[in-house]
Amino acid sequence: MYGFRIVDKLQKLHEDIKLEQLKYHSKRVMVSKEFTFDAAHHLHHYEGKCKNLHGHTYKVIFGISGYLDERGLLIDFGDIKEIWKNEIEIFLDHRYINETLPSMNTTAENMVAWIYEKMKDALGNRKEQYDGARVEFVRLYETQTSFAEARREWMELG
Repeated sequence: MYGFRIVDKLQKLHEDIKLEQLKYHSKRVMVSKEFTFDAAHHLHHYEGKCKNLHGHTYKVIFGISGYLDERGLLIDFGDIKEIWKNEIEIFLDHRYINETLPSMNTTAENMVAWIYEKMKDALGNRKEQYDGARVEFVRLYETQTSFAEARREWMELG
């Protein structure tokens, strides 16, 4: 019943589906994309082993919400990747982040707010491209079981 089969007829735009059918709804939706990066850091004004230089393989997850364009897309996952690669990751991956991030203690709590702001600014610079797209959350895992999170409602309240 669910075995391999080749489609009988490949759906064609303008013949089998019309442009106005591509967008199924007009509600806000959220997409999510995750990335990893490796970085070294140490903490200041901290008593414990993290005051020494050490590294992590971090995982960051973005939640971006907005409205669909005429194709039924909020934002292409490749566009999120491009923003990540060109505007955020360059400061983080295989870096000593104490020197590449703004002056701050490089805690997960500080870093997640910085990452949130970078993605928010990047989307803001592309307003015409994405209808009402906004960062809903950024989650930064420092280890597999420990993360910090920045949410839009918290970041906008201050």
